[in-house]
Amino acid sequence: MTIYYSEDHEWLSVEGEIATLGITKHAADQLGEVVFIEQKEAGDEFAQGDEIGVIESVKAASEIYAPVDGEVVEVNEELADNPGALNESPEGDAWIYKIKLSDASQLDGLMDLAAYNDMIG
Repeated sequence: MTIYYSEDHEWLSVEGEIATLGITKHAADQLGEVVFIEQKEAGDEFAQGDEIGVIESVKAASEIYAPVDGEVVEVNEELADNPGALNESPEGDAWIYKIKLSDASQLDGLMDLAAYNDMIG
């Protein structure tokens, strides 16, 4: 399993043609207490750079942008009832989507953990 990071603070854990997508711990820390998440539905298709959801915290609302082209195959429904899980386990149980990759070569444009850590300083 390989993990990739985007400049918009999403992570992708890729196994085969399915990627699990979430937000990084850094993003969760910056947002503060998450109170609501707006998610796409299974079957929704999107292109790299599209807005694919919104996370609302006590501080601000922040869009989730697609780091790659794909289709939502599963939505983490638990986040609707417990959006605060994004603060507790952003890079674990509180994943947002499982997506089917349309173009795996787009992963080459994302960062590894070392590059992401350099970016956030």
